[in-house]
Amino acid sequence: MTITARRVPAENGTWVFLFGDMVVFGAFFVTFLVERATAPDVFDHARTTLHIGIGVTNTVVLLTSSLCVVLALNAMRSAQRTLATRAAVAAIGCGLLFIALKITEYVALAEAGHGPGANHFYLYYVILTGLHLFHVCLGLGALTFLATQTRRLDLSATRTALVEGAACFWHLVDLLWIFLFALLYLVS
Repeated sequence: MTITARRVPAENGTWVFLFGDMVVFGAFFVTFLVERATAPDVFDHARTTLHIGIGVTNTVVLLTSSLCVVLALNAMRSAQRTLATRAAVAAIGCGLLFIALKITEYVALAEAGHGPGANHFYLYYVILTGLHLFHVCLGLGALTFLATQTRRLDLSATRTALVEGAACFWHLVDLLWIFLFALLYLVS
């Protein structure tokens, strides 16, 4: 049995980018909480108009997509190309489902008169979830790159780091949604 040295996945620059992204979202979260403290009744009432079923489903969809990314990476490392491709495509499908559900929720809220101009809660809701949705779209590009790499017979160290970076970015997208879901849908 060969023991390999542990290493941090992806390139160091990837982690600088990911931590920077988390800091930006963290600033938005703090701003939301400060604003919420100024009008707790407005925020609590507005929160109850969100579609909790869609929020829960989106959470499960993104957690499933992250599992698929892990399966894809493990399959790539063990040269199971078909499984790696299928897992990567499944993760992309989950990302597309997330987008479809989020658009459905946006439309339903807008039809009920709960757009960004209704109150500060909806303004922050659209800003936070819209920024996250933008990250989901970027993440789909990263997952598409990952899917194209699943058929390669041999990945260089640089290409492996890029694939791992794409996976780490997708996991960040998932992690950010978990915080957003709790902050927007659950905290009263």
